[in-house]
Amino acid sequence: MKVLVAGNIAKEAIKLIEDAGFDVDVKPDINESKIIGVIKDYDAIIVRSKPKVTAEVIEAAKNLKIIGRAGVGLDNIDIEAAKSKSIEVVNSPEASTISVAEHAVGLMIAIARQTPRAEISLKAGKWEREKFKGFELHDKTLGLIGFGRIGREVAKIAKGLGMKVITNDPYITSEDAAEYDCKYIKFEEVLTNADFISLHVPSTPETKNMINTQTLSKMKETAFLINTSRGTVINEKDLYKALKDNIIAGAALDVYETEPPTYKELFQLNNILTTPHIAANTNEAQIRAGITVAEKVINALKHMNEQK
Repeated sequence: MKVLVAGNIAKEAIKLIEDAGFDVDVKPDINESKIIGVIKDYDAIIVRSKPKVTAEVIEAAKNLKIIGRAGVGLDNIDIEAAKSKSIEVVNSPEASTISVAEHAVGLMIAIARQTPRAEISLKAGKWEREKFKGFELHDKTLGLIGFGRIGREVAKIAKGLGMKVITNDPYITSEDAAEYDCKYIKFEEVLTNADFISLHVPSTPETKNMINTQTLSKMKETAFLINTSRGTVINEKDLYKALKDNIIAGAALDVYETEPPTYKELFQLNNILTTPHIAANTNEAQIRAGITVAEKVINALKHMNEQK
């Protein structure tokens, strides 16, 4: 049986698949159109956040039995098309939890202390200590929108920094939040009470543009917005206006509506901190993601072989 690895995954994961007796072709730069031309020869495909496994790819995949996503989100896979062909889809949802949570907290610290701007100033030969006066996270209120694996890990780190944590998530109860010494309140109350709001929700029709002019207007003028989840959660034009007009104090983003970003106006502002979707991009997270999805693909293919 043959496995196509369409992207860069950990070498440890590739070795696992090879050691299990499967043929592996690694094509890190392959795009959707090229996949369509070769996918008929493969029993499994593993991708990261790119390329997309579209309905067209799946239609061309005459022998495909399983799609593996080395990561959390399944945005780049047509789940319905896979289901229609009885193709299994697996991912590695826990692999990047710690990395993304640490990055979210790191963004909070960096924006609170104006670290990136201070570094740029110093490298330009300036000495502007008074200009970059920051503030502590200790005793501030963190509002978590979404309280899944990553949200809970952020809560643990934030509590260690002495922050108060409030949260809203339609899929948990107040008892779930209390287990992490957090308070469960209404969505609107999180917006109005938090000094930092960190987003940890999936990309769904319900979460699309959930951060918009209306929700931003409910936040404190001194509040900061952090997003390491999905870019579609924020209406970027509304955020730009809110930052430009000082409706909120600032924002830190790792994800964008389109990637690479096309709405460049955001990057012209001084009260925004941006990173290029690197929250999950650590050695540890990528090894975990690769190994986890490799094991799932191996087990599925072996099980299918046994059923023959």
